[in-house]
Amino acid sequence: MGSDYFGTMPKTKSNSGAKKRFSRTASGRLKRAHAYKSHILTKKSRKRKRELGKKTLIDKSDEPRINRLLGSS
Repeated sequence: MGSDYFGTMPKTKSNSGAKKRFSRTASGRLKRAHAYKSHILTKKSRKRKRELGKKTLIDKSDEPRINRLLGSS
């Protein structure tokens, strides 16, 4: 028996890839990792690689889209 039988809406699934890539801050904003940190690292400076290793916040304009992927609107 499906969820229609009881008259309730089905649960929405969150995107598995997005779950692994984004995390929330204490205030509810979204954190993401920097790109360009996986290979061809010899030409990048020590400072640049160190900064790329840190997390950063996603832009406000992208938050609704990422929230929809995570299943929390």
